[in-house]
Amino acid sequence: MPQGMSGLELAEKLQSEKPQLKVLYTSGYSAEIAGQDLALREGFDFLQKPYSPQKLLKAVRDRLDRAG
Repeated sequence: MPQGMSGLELAEKLQSEKPQLKVLYTSGYSAEIAGQDLALREGFDFLQKPYSPQKLLKAVRDRLDRAG
């Protein structure tokens, strides 16, 4: 990550520059820990690791197809 940023910090910075940016955030932590405040953010989705390639493809497709 650039300059020691977390993935979430990078996504927030990029989304502040481009509000229509869609984000799929992944983490090995549970959704309760890593994704708890992501659900409240427009344009962010959370995918918990590990995941299959098919689950990743579906999550990306779903995020791209959804408005917002």
